[in-house]
Amino acid sequence: MRTKIDLCTMALLKLGEKPIQTLTDDTPAAQLSRTLFDSVVDMLLALHPWHFATASFELVKNQDGNFLIPSECLRILKCGGEITGNQIIAPTDKISIVTIVRKSPDQFPSYFASLVATKLAMEFCIPLIGDQNVFKMLAALYETELQSAKFIDSTSSSARKSIEDFSLINVRF
Repeated sequence: MRTKIDLCTMALLKLGEKPIQTLTDDTPAAQLSRTLFDSVVDMLLALHPWHFATASFELVKNQDGNFLIPSECLRILKCGGEITGNQIIAPTDKISIVTIVRKSPDQFPSYFASLVATKLAMEFCIPLIGDQNVFKMLAALYETELQSAKFIDSTSSSARKSIEDFSLINVRF
């Protein structure tokens, strides 16, 4: 079971730093870990429509007559209305949305965990070791891992929506 500490430790090891034991340690590495981890992971999750982080929701109107976007949603991929802040405005009583949601580190596939560790190493690099050359090497590694992770995720088997009811297909036959 992978944890935040495991991923932060992977990042620190890429920098040649010592691992942390807890996020509450009073060390620069632990302080950076607890400050940056959630925002870096949220950004990486929202960056791409990862299969492992995609979820569908059926929403009903709230008292204001709008649909409240669930708090775990980082990015909406598909919705039947207009997004305004944390709400969706639509003329119907129910809508379906497809979103990217937060996942815990134990739910990350290995390709994404490695990507997170490399991105964290980039973020930790300048404050911890201050070496621009190491930062540039990590940036190149991150770009390579990002492309690989996107490829692996996009070629992974998943339940894809059928196109049987697509009007342009029906017209052809």
